[in-house]
Amino acid sequence: MKLSYKQYSEQGSPVLVLHGLFGSQSNWGWHCKQLAKHFTVYGIDLRNHGDSPHADTMSYPEMAEDVKQLIEELQIAPVSIIGHSMGGKVGMQLALAAPELVAKLIVVDIAPVEYPAKNEGHMRIIQAMEALPVADLESRTQAEADLLESIEDEATRKFILTNLARDAEDQFSWRLNLPVIKAECDVLRRKLEADKPFLNQVLFVKGAESNYIHARNEAEILDLFPAAGVKIIHEAGHWVHADKPQTFQKIALDFLLSES
Repeated sequence: MKLSYKQYSEQGSPVLVLHGLFGSQSNWGWHCKQLAKHFTVYGIDLRNHGDSPHADTMSYPEMAEDVKQLIEELQIAPVSIIGHSMGGKVGMQLALAAPELVAKLIVVDIAPVEYPAKNEGHMRIIQAMEALPVADLESRTQAEADLLESIEDEATRKFILTNLARDAEDQFSWRLNLPVIKAECDVLRRKLEADKPFLNQVLFVKGAESNYIHARNEAEILDLFPAAGVKIIHEAGHWVHADKPQTFQKIALDFLLSES
């Protein structure tokens, strides 16, 4: 699959940024621009998200293969990868499957483990998006008002609305492939599998107020990524990079610029 991407710069070693579920590369625009002062940065839209093509399935091996094809097409290997949540799992899967393509990896608030069968937060968001009469909308203001009751958190609501786009007939629709994302939720929660570990440097960045990475995950993380380290950002939740952008940016830069 030919993924959509935005190249932010042409200087320095290549860094790929992979967004999370319901996101797109544009959600990482500020960070990409900051990183672009030091690296050749590519913001990637994963399948069924942003401007990338839609598909009927979205397993981690499939999404990692999509990114692998892009790296090979651009002839930029080895690359460093920053991946948030779902994008972090895609980055981990790629590093495990094709370690020769990945120099360093930053995994943002996710672990390579299996997550509970039902994520109530994700399901509430999907149900709210399904209930929104997008074909009848006249403005984004109306859309936000309609979502106010079902998605109470303003930041989450505005984040979800970045997926709302107008077509050639000036009619609203969701850019992401909502039916497949809903159908594949069970696939996206699964743990990662690998024949051998990824031996290069990996940094896990956790939001202190998030419950996506636990101390009990340490053994599974080190089993697959024995050179892994962790940084915890206080007063940050699952969207670490949005809650504490300056702190996250410094941590990412220090890791990517380090020689060891």
